[in-house]
Amino acid sequence: MKIMALRIPESILAKGLLLIINLTLLSGCATTHRHFGKSTETGLASWYGNEYAGHTTASGEIFDPQGMTAAHRTHPFNSWVRVINLENGKEVDVRINDRGPFIKGRVIDVSYGAAKKLEMVQKGLVQVKVKPIKAKD
Repeated sequence: MKIMALRIPESILAKGLLLIINLTLLSGCATTHRHFGKSTETGLASWYGNEYAGHTTASGEIFDPQGMTAAHRTHPFNSWVRVINLENGKEVDVRINDRGPFIKGRVIDVSYGAAKKLEMVQKGLVQVKVKPIKAKD
């Protein structure tokens, strides 16, 4: 019995391999509104405001201190989280549009507008729970 080997030209193999690599890389760039880390986090929240007004956030949009936005290290841009002030029970829903905080122990930086709703402006830092929620319309 004679076994015949199928010979595929190298140029076709190279193109196929390049296609597989590109598809694999592109699949990692897909935007998602789910966060695959912890479902909730507890830790310190801080806020930032007018000193950053008009600056560009990590997502590319202009920061509005009065907006209901926040910085988080891992949640995807445009995803929403509910931030609950564990000291007074106040809560606010914010959209992630920036990266941070980069200080150990802090889990989220909220905008001044969100900090007002959480009644944390005077204190500056408060213990919060952060949990992902479905996107708002």
